Amino acid sequence: MELPILIAIAFVAGFISSIAGAGGLITVPALLWFGIPPLPTLAVNKFQSIFGTLSSTLNYYRKGFIDFRRLRRGLVCALVGSVAGAQCVQWLGNQQMELIIPWLLLLLAGYTLFTPRLSDEDAKPRLTPLQFDLIACTGLGFYGGFFGPGMGSLFALALIGLMGLNARSATAHAKPLVLISNASAALIFIGNGQLIWELAIGMAVAQAIGARIGSNMVISQGAKLVKPVLILALLAVAVKMLLTS
Repeated sequence: MELPILIAIAFVAGFISSIAGAGGLITVPALLWFGIPPLPTLAVNKFQSIFGTLSSTLNYYRKGFIDFRRLRRGLVCALVGSVAGAQCVQWLGNQQMELIIPWLLLLLAGYTLFTPRLSDEDAKPRLTPLQFDLIACTGLGFYGGFFGPGMGSLFALALIGLMGLNARSATAHAKPLVLISNASAALIFIGNGQLIWELAIGMAVAQAIGARIGSNMVISQGAKLVKPVLILALLAVAVKMLLTS
């Protein structure tokens, strides 16, 4: 029964992630809740999210919302950061991650609770493109390789707050950055034999379908509606892991 439930969860996560960039905040707690160890959980989450992010990236690009020329350096920085983060988590191992993940989930619950609602208004950039790529893209890429949930939201918020993009443009341009980070990290997890293939492939297909549907829908209240669910899920899994550790 676990596989169909997790596949259904991946579909919902793909739909939400294409709008709010928060699919990993659903899939990681779900995988952990069903007792999958931390490193295989992160491996499955990164692998299946690749296909959802690729689906929405292609859809945004075809509709003219992504300019890859402005992302070239940022993609390289995100790649470098992600590889470094994925290597760090390999060194820590499952036992250490079982101690760290509950606190990361609690931090993400706080972030989800207090994050401001995205706007469609442009703003003045606070960093130059070079500064943004070296600082934000490398840093968020490291987070993506090390842990990952909420990375799409973090990239979108960084593009809005630091580069002045509007919400639609920021959401679209965040997708390739998330894609390169997840893909590079997933290769490292696969190389270390930590991917549960049957589960990962099933969730990947569901993610891609959900992401395609979600990226075609402009729902102004999307992030606001899923916020309470995300917070409750994060808190529940964090408490469960703390009590059983």
